[in-house]
Amino acid sequence: MSRFAASSQGVVTSPHYLATAAGKAVLEAGGNAIEAALAVGSALCVVYPHMNSLGGDSFWLLSDGAGNLTGLDGAGPAGLRYSREFYAGQGISAMPVRGPHAANTVAGLVAVWGAAHAASQQRWGGKFSWPELLDRARAYAEEGFACSASQGEFLAQKWSELGDFAGLAEHYAPGGHPPPSGSNFQQPHLAASLRLLQRDGADSFYRGELGRRIAHGLAQAGSLLGTDDLAGFHCKEVTPITVPYRNGLAANMPPPTQGVASLLILGILNRFDLSRYDHRSADYVHLVVEATKAAFRLRDRHVADPDRIPVPVAELLASAHLDRLASELDLSRATPWGPGVGPADTVWFGVMDARGRAVSAIQSLYHEYGSGIVAGDTGILWQNRGASFSLHPEHVNTLEPGKRPFHTLNPAMYLEHGRPRLVYGTMGGDGQPQTQAAVATRALDYALPLSEVLDSPRWLLGRTWGNASVSLKLESRFAPEVFDELARRGHEVERVEDYAQMMGHAGVIRATGNGHMEAAADPRSDGSAAGI
Repeated sequence: MSRFAASSQGVVTSPHYLATAAGKAVLEAGGNAIEAALAVGSALCVVYPHMNSLGGDSFWLLSDGAGNLTGLDGAGPAGLRYSREFYAGQGISAMPVRGPHAANTVAGLVAVWGAAHAASQQRWGGKFSWPELLDRARAYAEEGFACSASQGEFLAQKWSELGDFAGLAEHYAPGGHPPPSGSNFQQPHLAASLRLLQRDGADSFYRGELGRRIAHGLAQAGSLLGTDDLAGFHCKEVTPITVPYRNGLAANMPPPTQGVASLLILGILNRFDLSRYDHRSADYVHLVVEATKAAFRLRDRHVADPDRIPVPVAELLASAHLDRLASELDLSRATPWGPGVGPADTVWFGVMDARGRAVSAIQSLYHEYGSGIVAGDTGILWQNRGASFSLHPEHVNTLEPGKRPFHTLNPAMYLEHGRPRLVYGTMGGDGQPQTQAAVATRALDYALPLSEVLDSPRWLLGRTWGNASVSLKLESRFAPEVFDELARRGHEVERVEDYAQMMGHAGVIRATGNGHMEAAADPRSDGSAAGI
């Protein structure tokens, strides 16, 4: 398994080597970037079940390499029978994180896959059928695969929250305990659901036999999501949002994702000459962290479902506004900081094909193992994305029936003259915009080798999965004087282990010119990169 690859014919990177292999096989057979990404994404739902599932949400950025950029939005809305009044009637004052009433939003991932496959066929001359692209995933579920260390470890860590859910224990802890690393892990019920998807198409997840079985299984577990909620959902094709950065444009997804926060950070940093600072220095970390605080304050005030709440994206990313935000940064003192969004378990993956077409994709269950609810005999684990709603009526992300929740998920690209030069992303809740900033600046401003871009020590401001503190966490590979200087400037500094899981599982693809491209996978993950 290699974490770095280069090619002129196509590259792929993902956080699990088996998924990378699935995408590579499609590229080798002449498939395009969308087709390879569908093979990767479907495989990840099988081999990385603690991080993503058919029962989760997804967002994709698609670039045709000739100036056309499209976003696919798979943010599932709250069920029509879920309201603040319902939770109040149950004596619940805060959104539940686990259990049947955390399984309260539609899963949008499969709809994104369906829309992506249609785009491949209609616009990119796709050659692979829908069933063919899901075949490797179905085989992994049916025949089994070597369980990753993180799959069992995360279940063991969260067993007190998840062990009482009979469906989860049956499917993900056979024998009553989390599977050991390296053991052959089979998912026959999920394999059967994938066979139905292959036979009937993506639409069947929402309006077919599989959808009816999902709704029945969720109802048996106590969720109020119904067949009408599933049947009413369709993937949205949206226009990505952009902000100038250096010689090109940074691109991301619009609300309800936090893509605007990722772009705010880069827009602020574009007002500074980063070459003045070493990328492992206190000056560099302080600057990016302070830009992050400014971006997060605006994100938390404004970002919600734009179908319900107007989100002033254009005003937030306007040049004059970014100038003002940059001018207000104090380069010598840390501004106060409080709680952020918190945990998220997610997978990001990217593909670029021989024609320079690219996919930046992300899919998630929100917390590890999501709600803990498996939809009956389908083997499909359901997300708990609705936990990001608020039950306070005045909150921008207050729960309403049919409303989409705020989303941490945001896949990224950087383009010059309309062509993708950098395709990147990560998992990690509040950590996503921060790690994206580290990847983009180290790849573009410092022109580091991709392996060094991902290997270099990282930081995290605030909470993420596995840690509830709001401190500024730095991997211990930063020099001692960096810790001392950041503390002197007023940061609440916390030292964490090298290659800490909380820093996210990032990936990156860079087009270097003349048709050459390279890809890298994060050493903090089980991932790999491959070239054709």
